[in-house]
Amino acid sequence: MLAYSGVVADDVFKALADPTRRTILDELAERSGQTLFEICSRLTMKHRLSTSRQGISQHLAVLEAAGLVETRREGRYKYHDLNPAPLRQIADRWLAPGTPPEENSP
Repeated sequence: MLAYSGVVADDVFKALADPTRRTILDELAERSGQTLFEICSRLTMKHRLSTSRQGISQHLAVLEAAGLVETRREGRYKYHDLNPAPLRQIADRWLAPGTPPEENSP
């Protein structure tokens, strides 16, 4: 299993496999630091997704476990921020010219 700074690449690819999670990442790329309510509102209004708050919360948990989303608390609010570092690390593995891979897959 290939790991990048504590994040397993498999987790990143699995997180990206779901179209709703990719849409959440798109929204966070456009405007980082959103609450769950804001994300749900944007998904409903802009993308016509009718997923429950609990469903979006579960998607965010998968994205957070993969290292693609970071959260911070301010008072009673929890804000979600995009963390592009895992994507850069994966891209650098194959796209960085002349850089040998850190670990070969079996």
